[in-house]
Amino acid sequence: MATHEQQHLAEREVSLDIQGMTCASCVNRVERKLGKIEGVQATVNLPLNSASVRVPAGVTNDQLVASVEAAGYQAKVAVPAGHGGHEDHMAHGGTAAELRPRLMTAAILTVPVLLVSMVPAFAFPNWGWVAAALSLPVVLWSAWPFHRAAAVNARHLASTMDTLVSIGVSAAYLFSLAQLIADPGLTADPGMGEAHLYFEVAAVVTTFLLLGRYLEARAKTSAADALTSLLSLGAKDAVVLRDGREVLIPASELVPGDVFVVRPGEKVATDGTVVEGESAIDAALITGESLPVEVHPGDPVTGATVNTSGRLLVRATRVGSETTLAQMGALVSAAQSGKAPIARLADRISAVFVPVVLAIAVVTFLLWLVFTGDLQSAFTAAVAVLVIACPCALGLATPVGLLTGTGRGAQLGILIKGPQVLEDTRTVDTILLDKTGTVTSGKLSVARTVLLPGAGSEDEDGLLRLAGSLENAGEHPIARAIAAAAGQGPGLAPVSGFLSSPGGGVRGVVEGRSIVAGRPGWLEENGIPLDSAAADTLRREQETGATAVVVALDGTPAGIISLQDTIKDGSRQAVARLRELGLRPVLLTGDNAVVAAAVAREVGITPEDVLADVRPEGKVDAVRRFQEQGATVAMAGDGVNDAAALAQADLGIAMGSGTDAAMAAADLTVMGSSLGQVATAIELSRRTLRTIKVNLFWAFFYNTVGIPVAAFGLLNPMIAGAAMAASSVLVVANSLRLRRFGT
Repeated sequence: MATHEQQHLAEREVSLDIQGMTCASCVNRVERKLGKIEGVQATVNLPLNSASVRVPAGVTNDQLVASVEAAGYQAKVAVPAGHGGHEDHMAHGGTAAELRPRLMTAAILTVPVLLVSMVPAFAFPNWGWVAAALSLPVVLWSAWPFHRAAAVNARHLASTMDTLVSIGVSAAYLFSLAQLIADPGLTADPGMGEAHLYFEVAAVVTTFLLLGRYLEARAKTSAADALTSLLSLGAKDAVVLRDGREVLIPASELVPGDVFVVRPGEKVATDGTVVEGESAIDAALITGESLPVEVHPGDPVTGATVNTSGRLLVRATRVGSETTLAQMGALVSAAQSGKAPIARLADRISAVFVPVVLAIAVVTFLLWLVFTGDLQSAFTAAVAVLVIACPCALGLATPVGLLTGTGRGAQLGILIKGPQVLEDTRTVDTILLDKTGTVTSGKLSVARTVLLPGAGSEDEDGLLRLAGSLENAGEHPIARAIAAAAGQGPGLAPVSGFLSSPGGGVRGVVEGRSIVAGRPGWLEENGIPLDSAAADTLRREQETGATAVVVALDGTPAGIISLQDTIKDGSRQAVARLRELGLRPVLLTGDNAVVAAAVAREVGITPEDVLADVRPEGKVDAVRRFQEQGATVAMAGDGVNDAAALAQADLGIAMGSGTDAAMAAADLTVMGSSLGQVATAIELSRRTLRTIKVNLFWAFFYNTVGIPVAAFGLLNPMIAGAAMAASSVLVVANSLRLRRFGT
């Protein structure tokens, strides 16, 4: 009988927890090993100690685990994000708690070894033997993680940074011990001059490297706090109505359709729709926007938001992994597990780095021995090369920056879909802004109804009622606004033969009358032209900045319904910020040119950068047109009809107040509805990319400068150990600066 895993018929994603990785070389080794399984694609993340693996049909999880273990590491299938597995794997080479006793032991024993070895005043007869005894636990027990990892890799004929550390520390101790055994009286007399012993080198290098790893482990846990806190935002319990009674249950047991109570001050247990009550919802934890939003029956609410005032009854619509909070966590986890294109260079270098360094150390030792004949100097230079060369910072440079940047984005209500997005934000030079819902609130309201000669006996209210009855069958914001103004509900008449043309208008039969409502150009395409008087009336309405819908009764234009939209607070400032970022803002709308020009004027977009009367399919063409002109295009939108354009753009930005289709097609999602968050998202992405580049510079700088300096004998091995540890800590500390972004 086939196992459950063997029954998978389609390609799937598997996450693995991997223990034992310590540097970029380990990452490269695991990726290569997994990649040897036919059809498997793996991306390994060092600070998360994880691998995201795309697995074809027929490959089981056991095969993946076996492959990783064959490479010399421990692996298991990961607990999904949000179920407690994320924060346990934040430190390569051990967690802070695991490293602390080894570090404390090393520090306590290293201080006396350093003093008796380096300060003549502390020397005493036969101090060498005491130094050997004190440094032995440091070299054996404190440095054991390095030795163990080096041995595991050696069994597979591989080498990593642990190989360099293990060889360097062991060589320093064994060389010194051999010297001491060969000449037992070497330190018998403290005043007999310098003894060429390196016990302090072995102890100090071990202590510095453990300190570096300990600080990394703590800092990376701090970097992951943003996602950890995001995943813990959800309510733990929910009060559901069962047979008229309130019953307290774990929120995880909610199912779609359950009606639950949310009292003032409580969190909304899961995504749902308000069925009773009115209140203001504080969604700052999800959207990053501080102002509470009023909700009424029929309005959607998001899990983990806070009810600030009235009592609400909410019907659950999405639970578990389907909720907005869970999807945010999944997106952030996926982004953190990915690999930016800029990291590929580090991968290629790390693949050959350690063997090359070992060769350089050997050559350094031989050349010093040949040209100087000084065994002590040759040994010191070779050990310094081994220690300074450890490529630990190289493996941390990209993933820790990405980890911190995406985590900070989640706190600000900004979701970065993957590492590639960071590169895209750097090159974007043009941004297309969908007007409705992005620049404006998208909440249209009827300002007035103007009759035309073809209205016959209908007055304004009668025409609005007929149009509202027709539009009540539609879903467009304009349709909802007209239906609401007409008294949406029992007062509206039923419609038959309803047809909708996206971006054009609607038609149908109400009370026996054929009614057509929509854009003037669409009515003309359907054989209902406007005469000069109607055209003049239309022009006057449009000049006020209103969206004008022409209503025709029985084939004759009968009136114009004018709707007003409002500019979102902060849209003008956001457009100015986009310009400061080097972007050319372009307004894109299906509204007429007059309305579009009025909105553009108010937010500071130049007239030549306004595209009006654009239908949904035309948005994709507009994006392509700019791309053909050589522009790198970002597109910001929130509707179903924006999804194709978001996918076509080089950088798609979905407003979180919009639809799931738009969010799925986008590269960046802004959970709030403010255009200012779009500018913030681009700024954060660029800052994260810049941080990663600075990290890589320092990682390369330490190695490219440090190795030749050490080879020429200008670097004491103890200083090399401190510098190598400092490089890793510097990379992590630089990344942590992103946590203050936007404050």
